[in-house]
Amino acid sequence: MTDATDAHLAAQYEAYPYPLRDPRDEARRMVVGSPSHLLEVDHWIFSGQRPRSTALRALMAGGGSGDGTIMLAQHLANAGRPGEVTWYDRSAQARQVAEARAAQRDLGNIRFVNGSILDLAGSGLGPFDYIDCCGVLHHLPDPLEGLRNLVSVLAPGGGLGLMVYAPHGRTGVYMLQDALRLLAPGPDQPEGLDPPTRVDLARRLWRQAPETAWLRQNPWLTDHTQGGDAGLYDLLLNPRDQAYTVPQFNALVEAAGLRVQCWVEPLRYDPDAYLSDPKLRARTALLPPLQRAALAEAMCGNMGIHIVYCVRAEDAPHAPAWDNPASIPVLREMDGEKLAKGLPPSGVLPVGFDGLRVGLPLPRLAGAILKLVDGRRSIGEIGDALAANGIAREAFTRDFAALAKAMQSINRLLLAAP
Repeated sequence: MTDATDAHLAAQYEAYPYPLRDPRDEARRMVVGSPSHLLEVDHWIFSGQRPRSTALRALMAGGGSGDGTIMLAQHLANAGRPGEVTWYDRSAQARQVAEARAAQRDLGNIRFVNGSILDLAGSGLGPFDYIDCCGVLHHLPDPLEGLRNLVSVLAPGGGLGLMVYAPHGRTGVYMLQDALRLLAPGPDQPEGLDPPTRVDLARRLWRQAPETAWLRQNPWLTDHTQGGDAGLYDLLLNPRDQAYTVPQFNALVEAAGLRVQCWVEPLRYDPDAYLSDPKLRARTALLPPLQRAALAEAMCGNMGIHIVYCVRAEDAPHAPAWDNPASIPVLREMDGEKLAKGLPPSGVLPVGFDGLRVGLPLPRLAGAILKLVDGRRSIGEIGDALAANGIAREAFTRDFAALAKAMQSINRLLLAAP
């Protein structure tokens, strides 16, 4: 299903490939995030059980200017792992940016294909073990049809990483979008203006917007101030974006025959992370997991996106094998020894979520364990090393389980592919 608005969206991303990226920046940094970090895919989709030697076939559906594509392809290359990342998007201009970024890094494990998600089912592409669709579904005329098209090219046992907008953390956006439909009408409106003129008017409005404008009170959105013309257009002039609450996003996922494996980060969706009152916690304990996540979202008000990893609902439930001595724990973008040295004496690790600070209690042996987490030692080998230093097996087993639960909840301690 397509419509006139969809055609305007296509023209928008040709004029302003998103996000704004300069391929020359690849020499000094890589954009890292979720979804599609290789360690996360190994952990949340495959439970740390899919062998590293098995080639990973990945699809970046709506690859844009290439952030997720470059990250996953570089991770595979760095680890010497086989596989191919297929960049898939209808924007020729975005493809030029993404290809230039890949060339800067000399990445040979990326395939570039132009096309629409709405045409995937008959494209001949796939099947794919992992599919990324980040910031795309909420722009489609029929998000469920788009998601079902993604599932149609998903390999058995595979999974997806999805990101959609969330309403509360985008407070102020839709108000200014309404204002700009009046001041800077788009091509779907009478007397519609060209994109450069609309961008100019949007910048002028932002400079003149009163202090009472809700977007001025929202510090978590920066595309209109730091994302160049592409960021401003995407945030304030986009002809269609649909924001999803936790229950609405879960309903979309389930309607496509999928099951959420993880809301990123899990701790963020736990209301008890923010509530210490025992009477309130007694009430949260009565809520099923989805309602607990919805409560956290409604209570905090700062979630501007939702990221999930999901698999087919028909697949047998599986969880990371933290109780298997052969499993190999790995820290995501953290150094275990440095982290151990920096742990507060209180044993409570401060964690931040878009302006919110919460404390994450860690067990007594957290520092001793983290020093040994290097992505190579197994859980059993870490236990052996601590036992050689006089730490009882029972104490290690207890504290490792507590540490794994805590650090997994912030998406930092994961299980590596064997």
